[in-house]
Amino acid sequence: MTISDVNHALSQPAHHVASTLVDLPETQWFDRKSARIQAKKLAETLVAMGNAEGGVVAVGLSDGVIEHVTDDQANALRQAAIDFTQPPVRVRAEECLTPPPEEDEQDHPHDPTPRRTLLLHVTPGETLHEMSDGMCFLRIGDETRRLTHAQRQELFYDRSDSSYDSTPNPSITIDDLDAEAIGEFRTAVGAQAPVEHLLTSRGLVAGSGAPTVAATLLFHPAPQGLHPHAHVRVLRYLSDERGSGAGLSLEDDGDVRIDGPIPAVIDRAAEEVAARVPRRRALGTSGRFDPVPVIPRDAWLEALVNAVVHRSYSMAGDHIRIEIFPTRIEVTSPGRFPGIVDVDAPQSITRYARNPHIARVCADLRIGQELGEGIRRMMDTMAAAGLAGPSFRQTASHVVVTLSAHGLLDEETVARLPSGAVEVLAILQRADTPLGTGAIAEAAGIARPTTLRRLRALETEGLVHWDAESAKDPRAVWRPAPGR
Repeated sequence: MTISDVNHALSQPAHHVASTLVDLPETQWFDRKSARIQAKKLAETLVAMGNAEGGVVAVGLSDGVIEHVTDDQANALRQAAIDFTQPPVRVRAEECLTPPPEEDEQDHPHDPTPRRTLLLHVTPGETLHEMSDGMCFLRIGDETRRLTHAQRQELFYDRSDSSYDSTPNPSITIDDLDAEAIGEFRTAVGAQAPVEHLLTSRGLVAGSGAPTVAATLLFHPAPQGLHPHAHVRVLRYLSDERGSGAGLSLEDDGDVRIDGPIPAVIDRAAEEVAARVPRRRALGTSGRFDPVPVIPRDAWLEALVNAVVHRSYSMAGDHIRIEIFPTRIEVTSPGRFPGIVDVDAPQSITRYARNPHIARVCADLRIGQELGEGIRRMMDTMAAAGLAGPSFRQTASHVVVTLSAHGLLDEETVARLPSGAVEVLAILQRADTPLGTGAIAEAAGIARPTTLRRLRALETEGLVHWDAESAKDPRAVWRPAPGR
């Protein structure tokens, strides 16, 4: 499910909204709560969304059933942010009424009362939000996760950046924004409200009426006039070393600067990279040898989108660079990783948007997969191509993502392995814990005997180890060999 599915549900006539939302999966931006939830417990989700990218909480939907939120419950829940969060999370509440169900076959008494669903629209905060008792939460995927003290401190330091995309640009007005681009945005979210209302609801217009930095970067036809550093450079080198001076390996026409609003920048940068990424000839599924990019498109596109959406736009004087070498692509983005990070364990990097308003609109426009799994997706894409996973490096002011064309294993080893064994090894390497044969087969989407045959071949090469107390140990698991 995408955020657009939630937007579509919210755009339905009021009496259809709850029935459309009741079965939608919960996501980064959407959560359901029973009508019986206590206001303090609800406040935890409000804090989590306020500390992330905002979203919608629908109260009165539980286990596929549309419940009824009473007047007393609605009043208490409306005040949850004021009573239990500090500073109070900004929440806009609305109600929708669903006609009562028809009398059922058990001849139960018919209740004519319409079912009230309470919709709480959470605005991403410009500072850190926490509970009145000091507990802090962050929305990560479909979870409301409690943060440790150290994690809370990291998040606190990052909030100064996250407030930047909501800063007003008083030198322009809404009329200066691209009407056609905003029209596409309105279509994407199914909005019927006037433009001013739509932009305000997404935090793209400040209280003064001026468009924010996010609105400028997303919808101004030439945002670089106000933010000169908000561009992308695509560079292609003839050698794996950049060189310098007379030895500079930059291709003659290998330096392209891309300006414009964020959606256009992403599209144009993707076109430039796709045209310039090195290719090799490989046997394809058609049985013919075709040109294949040395780095899979889905991997570098994910890195590009993440860089544009999550870079630190408050860092003036620097820009995003996508450097294409014969055997690797490097994406350098201004600003450190936002949120809670261990670059040595990339799968543990949690989703946190430095630019929550930009991230939300890009999700509305279906730019990127919007599920908070970009790093995992890059790893999966590279592994499926038989390549080493992406590497991440963080300097004092940048994040550098490197996608290498080098394989997980040397060519001789790969030649000895049965087809698909490299993908099985990659599944084990990505897993947080050892896996049983059945779990690996499910992850790979192949039969158990085929999985076992590939695992035995990997074991012969010393690449994996089988932990078992006996040949028929039901708790036996596979793990990568040390150093793998």
